[in-house]
Amino acid sequence: MTEPKRSAGLLLFRHTDRGVEVLLGHMGGPFFAKKDAGAWSVPKGEYEPGETAWEAARREFQEELGLPAPDGEAIALGEVRQSNGKIVTVWAVEADLDPAAMEPGTFTMEWPPRSGRIQEFPELDRVAWLAPGRAREVIVTAQAAFLDRLAEHTD
Repeated sequence: MTEPKRSAGLLLFRHTDRGVEVLLGHMGGPFFAKKDAGAWSVPKGEYEPGETAWEAARREFQEELGLPAPDGEAIALGEVRQSNGKIVTVWAVEADLDPAAMEPGTFTMEWPPRSGRIQEFPELDRVAWLAPGRAREVIVTAQAAFLDRLAEHTD
């Protein structure tokens, strides 16, 4: 049996006059272009044995947003298993950043399928600060557990 793929990420949060907000990214590429619910994610990415989840979370944040991972106290939010079998480990860090400053990393894929054309797409096509209720409506289903766990630390 093969080991499940593993991803790690950072869930940024900030305190505002309206309460706590979290920073989520909308997944780029043609499959998610017209989707909202289930198309937003903690900035994260896969890692291989030999790299720690924490190192991967910080590296992937930089790769996906084009911004350095913020320093600050990291709150371990544990892991979840997504419907695709991938195990995702996340830490929350209190920080503020301007979504307009994002310069996303890219990936390439054949699009349209079987066309022979290779196109480049952003890993995340946008990021936004969302209130927990709105975040819950759009985040990848399994990742909603991270919102619950963060709430235990910020209430």
